[in-house]
Amino acid sequence: MATAPADTVTPQDFARARRAMIDSQLRPSGITADWLLDAMGTAPREDYVAADLRSVAYMDRSLPLGEGRAMSSPFAQARLLQEARPRDADRALLIAGGTGYLAALLGPRVATLDVVEPDARLSGACPHNGRGNWHNAALEKGLPDGAPYDLIVIDGAVEALPTDFANQLGDNGRIVMGTVTRGVTRIAIGRKSGDAIAVQPLAEMGFPILSAFAKPKSWSF
Repeated sequence: MATAPADTVTPQDFARARRAMIDSQLRPSGITADWLLDAMGTAPREDYVAADLRSVAYMDRSLPLGEGRAMSSPFAQARLLQEARPRDADRALLIAGGTGYLAALLGPRVATLDVVEPDARLSGACPHNGRGNWHNAALEKGLPDGAPYDLIVIDGAVEALPTDFANQLGDNGRIVMGTVTRGVTRIAIGRKSGDAIAVQPLAEMGFPILSAFAKPKSWSF
């Protein structure tokens, strides 16, 4: 969708933009899960961004949320959820809920969804629509009181995943997230193995970097 003043974009324009996102961004890039395409073809992504960004809500790029945060691109979020393979019985945890778009997609697919979002400015503007139980907590802490989870999704790139996240996954639990190494972001999946999480990067992909998961600085000589 070409950039246009927010007040000139009609509901029909947004519907066409959603269809174009499905047909020109997602399907050609390997997003094939019917439930996900249906959800993203219905959810009004424009309602989850600032008013001056509504006309570009469906473009294949991250969108700023302010205070150093950004909303991942439609393809990055779609790939996260496709790799997550959410199941009806899953107890799920979403880290970095932002303004709620990913929660709106994931919530109906799982038994329960907890969402961690420390920025009340974002979560307060979120059209939750009952999608998930929202918690104002630090991203890097997760939500130990709600553990164990079958699925954890982190909407952004993590440089260092705290070891405590292994304690928040149930046996054979899985995690899907972005990672960042020397400035290169990738999508990655992991499974709990014993007391640790074995993480496997899959492919380079643009994700906003979450500063809360920066690797601790160390001295070098």
